[in-house]
Amino acid sequence: MQQHFSLAECDVVGFDLDHTLCRYHLPQSARLIYDSFAQYLVTEKGYDENLLTLAPDSLDFCCKGLVLDIEEGNFLKLAEDGTVLRASHGTKSMTSEEVLEIYGRKEWKHFNTVSGMVSRTAKYYLYDNYFDLPGALLCARVVDSLDQHDGQKKYDFWKDMVAAIQHNYKITAFKEDCGMYFPEVKNHPDKYLQRCPESVKKWLKQLKNAGKILLLITSSHSDYCRLLCEHVLGNDFEEYFDILITNALKPGFFSHTPNQRPFRTLENDEEQEALLSLDKPGWYSQGNAIQLYDLLKKMTGKLDPKVVYFGDSMHSDIFPARHYSNWETVFILEELLGDKGIVPAKAESEPLEKKGKYEGDQLKVPYFVSKQWGSFFMDRLPGLENAEETLVHTWSCKCISTYSTIAIPSLEAIADLPLDYRFTRFSSNSSATAGYYPSPPRALLPNEDSVMMK
Repeated sequence: MQQHFSLAECDVVGFDLDHTLCRYHLPQSARLIYDSFAQYLVTEKGYDENLLTLAPDSLDFCCKGLVLDIEEGNFLKLAEDGTVLRASHGTKSMTSEEVLEIYGRKEWKHFNTVSGMVSRTAKYYLYDNYFDLPGALLCARVVDSLDQHDGQKKYDFWKDMVAAIQHNYKITAFKEDCGMYFPEVKNHPDKYLQRCPESVKKWLKQLKNAGKILLLITSSHSDYCRLLCEHVLGNDFEEYFDILITNALKPGFFSHTPNQRPFRTLENDEEQEALLSLDKPGWYSQGNAIQLYDLLKKMTGKLDPKVVYFGDSMHSDIFPARHYSNWETVFILEELLGDKGIVPAKAESEPLEKKGKYEGDQLKVPYFVSKQWGSFFMDRLPGLENAEETLVHTWSCKCISTYSTIAIPSLEAIADLPLDYRFTRFSSNSSATAGYYPSPPRALLPNEDSVMMK
């Protein structure tokens, strides 16, 4: 495989919506997601009311790449070889000694299935995107609460958590104003959504003018997709895309066959009968990558059109697009911002009275670097106090270089580059930092380890 990647060589450019084209104000959206799940557990399932209150810095617990061992109530941070680097029981961190005692220096028992990106299981849950993450904190606090009241050994709260997610995010929730999440975003879109920078809109038009076919493929339902797109891109958002696919139910969109997951047309946001094939550009629901690719061949007049897909979830976007469809993949990784400790210049220079009216109730910015969990990219192997330290890549970091073509902090980071800009891609024969643009995470650079690991 060649060492460089360029958008100019791609025939088709596809985008995920949430946290890719549509960026959220993370502290506010995290709090809303947490509250919407917690409210359901307390009012519908009788969980402890204390779950409804949240200390300002408690979102520090949220860190992408954590795996919840559901029956044990333990959260794990895994190394690239599947050994456990850090762990907590509920919100309480385990010591290195405890980690070694419980998990040893061997591959975690479910690592084989986790690393195969198998999704549905009652044994564990992988937290890999910003919609899921606040749920990790809630589950950890549920474990704390159950320990306090019942002294449980095996945990059985997961079915209630799934019910909370389904209640808030089910397809009809937006239309019915059901749950807490959609009504709140509808009423206060500016509080939660960042408008798309002009540079990105211009770049999308530039891609189209260069003859690229533009796709939007999102698991959000069409009504929520429309709200987001109108708010972040403008009322003419449909003009940016040749094909829009909502309720795509990723990763199944990539892994399922046409008869398992046919495309459907939409009328007033209601899904209509299944289509036998996809014949023309337009707005569709559900579907599968195989029939989409057949249409792309027709539209480009090429036997093997080259597709690149931008997304923020390793599990739903990057892995399946690469593994099942062999598309190029660009991983949107906001952790690349936090790793630098960057504060946007604008935020610093504005006088206080000019800052947005929502800043007062901000929790501290979550996610970018968790004090409890350390770097997203690297960590030390747990060892006894005096042992020589060994730094290793995390499993999340390994996935990035294995399944992404390149990784960037946002679309804005590349919007001003010429379309024929040649990015160095991740590859097994280049350095571990090659595919990060504009620069690699600090934790992966030599001599910076001690800074990031503390």
